[in-house]
Amino acid sequence: MTTRSLFVTRLYEADLTGSRGFDAGELSSAARDIADQDLAGQTWARDNGYGGYTSYASLNDLTRRDSLFDHLRKVLDSHVKAFAGELFMDCGRLKLDSLWINILNPGAVHSGHIHPGSVISGTVYLEIPDKASPLRLEDPRLPMMMAAPKRMADAPETDRTFVYLTPRVGTLYLWESFIRHEVPANAARKDRISLSFNYS
Repeated sequence: MTTRSLFVTRLYEADLTGSRGFDAGELSSAARDIADQDLAGQTWARDNGYGGYTSYASLNDLTRRDSLFDHLRKVLDSHVKAFAGELFMDCGRLKLDSLWINILNPGAVHSGHIHPGSVISGTVYLEIPDKASPLRLEDPRLPMMMAAPKRMADAPETDRTFVYLTPRVGTLYLWESFIRHEVPANAARKDRISLSFNYS
């Protein structure tokens, strides 16, 4: 008897530290400067219970606003192209269609969600203080599992219902946009800063 894995969900991980076009410190400073000036983003975060700041609903021009973000786009383009190849996607060239800042305050969460209308989504991490919250990915079959029992505590990563990823400064994660993900409560005493994005 044999078993084999079907319909595998892949996660792409890279370390951008030292990559040309990526400077976590400069990007983080630029993100904080924009956050300080973006009153619409601050208002949206407050009105929607986002503990910190996000430019998700207020700005969609980061690559034109500061050349640092455009340099990052070029770095991301190459990684997304490689990931799409790993996934055997027959879709031509994927293009960055949104890039936004996330500043998550201590104790704040970012509840579970997907990114409709996109093909590949991802996050790159700029500031990850000690005890900062991980990224939690959810098995996309979960809503259809009906009476499936929970997995054993020592199940391999490939068979878990939830996978927790602990990024470092410079970590890049890419996943297909239908993967539900969230950020649990930030247990750090400092802000957790990242940039998220979608490719279509």
